[in-house]
Amino acid sequence: RRDDPPSFYAPPLHSLLDAAAMPLIYGFVARGQTVLAEHTLHSGNFATVAAETLAKVNEKLAVDNKFTLLADRHTFNYLSDNGYIFLVVADEEFGRQVPFACLDRIKNDFKTTYGDRAKDAIAHSLDRSFGPKIKEHMDYCTANTDKINKVSKVQQQVSEVKEIMMDNIEKVLDRGEKIELLVDKTENLRFQADNFHRTGRAIRQRMWWNNLKMKLMLGGSILAVLLVIFCIFCFQGGKNCTKKS
Repeated sequence: RRDDPPSFYAPPLHSLLDAAAMPLIYGFVARGQTVLAEHTLHSGNFATVAAETLAKVNEKLAVDNKFTLLADRHTFNYLSDNGYIFLVVADEEFGRQVPFACLDRIKNDFKTTYGDRAKDAIAHSLDRSFGPKIKEHMDYCTANTDKINKVSKVQQQVSEVKEIMMDNIEKVLDRGEKIELLVDKTENLRFQADNFHRTGRAIRQRMWWNNLKMKLMLGGSILAVLLVIFCIFCFQGGKNCTKKS
């Protein structure tokens, strides 16, 4: 067992993110510096930043097959296997255990599905076939965090994850300016707006029916009172006002 390597953290950077946490955001499968398939839950510049790091990351992954970069409170988690590089971008607060468990799932699925057939694949040629698989694994790991943490196999990987090298993404790219990750959550906001409108319509319909029922009950009560008054005046004292004289 080798000594734990040092970890380097960047100071907090401004990011166009709202307060909601987005645990697993972006993932890809690459061969060398060629991205074969990718998927993201949010539009933004994750793909661009990840592609820019590939050349440098290839050098580091030649020494350590697992590596993590930090950028703007997010982790870029890399896993290398047999010439392929697997990446998952996650919220920094989500830790590294689950992202690397997700990477293992993606790696195993990719190897089972393609084997050696992906060695001749061109850039993004597997987006349509394997992109949904990346999404499936990201969704599963996001929704089953507790379950994954309890799996003994993942528990055994805790020490391995702690040994994974961490570095600042700007340092790896060797350039002066800071990286700002941009996330466009317009699609999420649109979904929330549609959901709000649907809920509003349902509430309005329910209130309309409740109002109608109240009116019908009130009308029925008034009719009942009028009928009682009519019967009292019409039939009191043995009279019957409905009969002709």
